[in-house]
Amino acid sequence: MTNGPSFFERAFGEFRGRAAGVALGCLICQMGLGLTYIRTGMAPELIEGLGLAGRTELSGAATPQLIFQALASPLVGILAVRLGASRVLAISAALFAFVFFGFSRIESLAHLYLVAAGIGLCAAGMGDITVGHVVSQWFHRNRGLALGIAYAGSNLGGSVMVALVSSVASQATWREGLLAIVPVALFVLLPTALFLVRPPEVPTLRHAPSGSAPPEEHEDALDLRRALRTRSFWILTATLFTFFFFFTGILDHLVLFLVDTGLTKNEARVYFGQAVGLGVLSKILGGFLSDRIPQVRAVQVVYGILALSSLVLLGLIYRPHPALIATFVFSWGFSQACRDVVYPLVLSHCFGDRYLGEIYGAMTLTLFPGGALGPIFAAQLHDRLGDYEIAFGVFAALNVGAFLALLFVRNERRRD
Repeated sequence: MTNGPSFFERAFGEFRGRAAGVALGCLICQMGLGLTYIRTGMAPELIEGLGLAGRTELSGAATPQLIFQALASPLVGILAVRLGASRVLAISAALFAFVFFGFSRIESLAHLYLVAAGIGLCAAGMGDITVGHVVSQWFHRNRGLALGIAYAGSNLGGSVMVALVSSVASQATWREGLLAIVPVALFVLLPTALFLVRPPEVPTLRHAPSGSAPPEEHEDALDLRRALRTRSFWILTATLFTFFFFFTGILDHLVLFLVDTGLTKNEARVYFGQAVGLGVLSKILGGFLSDRIPQVRAVQVVYGILALSSLVLLGLIYRPHPALIATFVFSWGFSQACRDVVYPLVLSHCFGDRYLGEIYGAMTLTLFPGGALGPIFAAQLHDRLGDYEIAFGVFAALNVGAFLALLFVRNERRRD
């Protein structure tokens, strides 16, 4: 009688050889997605340096970024299949260098919006679609953990890149801080995309990875047309909208809000960096756990913590205590990052793997309305009322509602 695989083999068995190198390459490439955090981290300097009239003008830059990111995503998916993910990632890295060179030279609000559009285009190419495509090809039994490790790169990159730009800016100017991103894109992201990220050889049935999905598991998968007739599709789409609305709203205003509470700009940026950097741990842990617990339960837990973070944030308006700030940083940083990992997995549970790309792509269209409206909504209320009380109250109500709605998500393949 032979012994079964050990815990280590079950948890990490696919992380060996070439696959381990690909996972590392995907993590590094995802650090490029962290460049989208820089505009928020440098918000006070941009408002002052460009002479902006208020926070609404700065938050408006999220609109062109999200438009280009959302519209480019379907094309990125096609190119990742036809050209290969490595080439798409390499093109995005080179384009990031060009965009941030232009970012360091902007002189007006119009220039800022043009740069934001470029950042959105690059983020689509270096984002979850391309990296997820590669990881799904290489990993099967440990897919949740592999996605968590790869997607952790965006949070690691956000924390490191904001710290790099802020450090250079404190010693020189904010323009030179932005210029420091150019060599990172050319000499770190670009070589990684070209030399570490590779598609696997097509396995035969004899050598198929242990734990991969047998053909019969794909036979009951729902395509987009059938998924549209299910309640889970619309629940997950609505909760994706509320997530983007809350996430981008806080992303744009967290540093500014903490400064309003009495913190210095550097102290506020430290908290912001911690919240973003915490995503490294949460994505890896979330991926590890999602391989072991029901996917629906995992997404419910994540949204429950997200709702808690929004309630803590609302409490900070009335009592800006360091303990509450730390609680928010942990709960928001953990949940917003972990959602990236558990969402594709719950879609697979509800609808199957075969058409996951087209279903997730359709849902991701909510990135534009939700992601664009969140920052502007918070900025308009602050500029008109002088605080974030109503905005944060709406965020909290939406997050609690999303958590309750997710209690009704189910496996739709069994009911089709």
